[in-house]
Amino acid sequence: MKENEVSCRSRAEHHTLTEAELETIGLRNEAPSTSLSTKIQKIRCSVSTAKSLLFKFFPILKWLPRYPVKDWLLGDIISGFSVGIMHLPQGPFAIISVMIGSVTDSLEPSGKYMETVNGSNITVVNETLRDAARVELVGALAFLVGIFQIALGLLQFGFVATYLSEPLVRGYTTAASIQVLISQLKYVFGVTVKEYAGPLSIIYTFLEVCSKLPNTNVGTLVTSLVAMISILLVKLLNDKIGKKLPIPIPIELLTIIISTVISYFAKLNDNFGISIVGEIPSGMRPPQAPQVHYFEKVVGNAFAIAMVSYVIAISLGKIFALKHGYKVDSNQELIALGLSNFVGSFFQCYSISCSMSRSLVQESTGGNSQVAALVSCLILLVTILKIGALFEQLPKAILASIIIVNLKGMFKQFRDIRMLWRSNVTDLLIWVVTFIATIVLNLDMGLGVAVAFSLLTVIFRTQMPHYSILGQVPTTDVYRDVAAYQKAEEIPGVKIFRSSATIYFANADLYAEALKKKCGFDVDRLVEKKKKALKKKQKKDKKEAKKAKKMASQIKTVCDSGSNNLAFVDIDMEARPQEQGDDTAATAANGSVTDLAPQNQSQPQPSGKPTLHSLGLKKPPLHSLILDLTPVNFVDTVCIKTFKNIFRDFQEIEVDVFLVGCHASVITQLERGNFFSQTITKQHLFPSVHDAVTYVTRNHGESLPQTVTDNNATKM
Repeated sequence: MKENEVSCRSRAEHHTLTEAELETIGLRNEAPSTSLSTKIQKIRCSVSTAKSLLFKFFPILKWLPRYPVKDWLLGDIISGFSVGIMHLPQGPFAIISVMIGSVTDSLEPSGKYMETVNGSNITVVNETLRDAARVELVGALAFLVGIFQIALGLLQFGFVATYLSEPLVRGYTTAASIQVLISQLKYVFGVTVKEYAGPLSIIYTFLEVCSKLPNTNVGTLVTSLVAMISILLVKLLNDKIGKKLPIPIPIELLTIIISTVISYFAKLNDNFGISIVGEIPSGMRPPQAPQVHYFEKVVGNAFAIAMVSYVIAISLGKIFALKHGYKVDSNQELIALGLSNFVGSFFQCYSISCSMSRSLVQESTGGNSQVAALVSCLILLVTILKIGALFEQLPKAILASIIIVNLKGMFKQFRDIRMLWRSNVTDLLIWVVTFIATIVLNLDMGLGVAVAFSLLTVIFRTQMPHYSILGQVPTTDVYRDVAAYQKAEEIPGVKIFRSSATIYFANADLYAEALKKKCGFDVDRLVEKKKKALKKKQKKDKKEAKKAKKMASQIKTVCDSGSNNLAFVDIDMEARPQEQGDDTAATAANGSVTDLAPQNQSQPQPSGKPTLHSLGLKKPPLHSLILDLTPVNFVDTVCIKTFKNIFRDFQEIEVDVFLVGCHASVITQLERGNFFSQTITKQHLFPSVHDAVTYVTRNHGESLPQTVTDNNATKM
């Protein structure tokens, strides 16, 4: 009892402020203009602005002068050399290559270049002409891909990366690791399989590899096993004594060099049938402008490739960023990819993206910065121009072994399933759906399904928020869910309602339904009963008014005809209600028409609308409703309409509605949505729940509708 007295006294002493008063005291600024001219005026050219833009688009200028040469250089060189060697047999990125291949096959099919052999009826494909046309097509495609990515980067389109949650990225990269593993099995067992594309392609590849296991090349398998065991053992050694060494043992690079030497002198390809890298073309093509006539045909494919390559790149980037504790600028990644594709298109290069296998090798071999990528590019350049022949004897099984061993870290992500099962089932569903979709549908379509499913879970969560009624924690101005806090007590006559999610078109109706359900009485039924009672009253008033008019007409007729007073009295007494007394009859006998008017026409009527009490209806068990909008960060037109309906329905049953905790942006949106009116003013808005509770408990004995809804409400 004492606690309640203390709470009531503290509320009574608390000085409350409505939003209208707060804006006056705090001098709230007007909503910022969103016009293009206003935004342009804010752009100011200065040395610092130019410098920041330069560092933003060319970050190498920022980090290269501070590059720790002693700590990173040797690791970057070894890592770059290892990755550069891997690029020789597996240069293009698989998924993008498949997408590009489908374009070239459809626009430049082999049948278009069939030629008849001289002196015979035999037709063959002129591969020289076909490949030259396809190279031009690929160059035009890469040019458009680069243009799209640069434009999207400049337009800050990289925000889509925010929809790639950690469970999604980890599930996606785990599935990608499985795909990489299966794609390398043919090199491990030394078998030949078909090239599959589209949904289920990786499953078809795996099944075909399994069916051809009896044809395994024993020499290739032994080479792969020896390489994998050696790499694993050395990596374990690096983990144990790596801190004592100046740099980790570059086992991948040593494996490549040693296996190439052994393959060359032992003639592994000739003697054991072990597949090797083979001929590596030398020299570079001269730059030439893209063929413009292809643009119209490939613009749609170019946009799809631009998006897929970006999403794959940013997914891998986020994986390593999470692991090593740095941030990835998604817009900068778009621009970097775009510039690479744009410049490469003049040299007839394929569109690029990031590779899971080579990224893992670069990380595991000591790569720390873009210097490793620069070294790999130099290795490729030198190899293409001069020394490509030195690596022609490198067994493909060695490269496959290096890739598979470096996938070990990705396979550890299967532990996420157990962790997510215990912590968050929704995130577990995102992980599993992403993994299955990527395995079944391939990397491009699988990623699209994963993002779509992730967004659906967001919508689902906002449609199923937690609704609660708040009560005051004794002796404090803190309000908590009464279902979660045993001592949190509801304020008598007041309901404080809160949703854990923002309110918008997808859940606005659910919010209104939950609110009415939590009130403890049937709001809609009471509103309907009042409407029926009001309609009945109006019908009765209309009937009485019609009856009174008829009586007045009869009186006037009698007076005009000059009838005797007896007849007049008889008519008057017949039309007059029974409750009228003898005094009225005496007055009527004097012949005054005005004084003979019915009493209900002369008595004063209550001002305003009829109340529940006057209509014979029971008032609801509360006089004030407080909606806590602290979790709400935006409102749309549907939300605003829903709030208007809530105000209308509860004010109809004489319950005052107040909004509390509205952010400044929400108030601005309410203003622009024409939410405020003569019946809904900023006197209904309070900065906190406690302010609103203090106000309504202080004034609940007064006539709140007239006080609060009036623009000139009494100052508190």
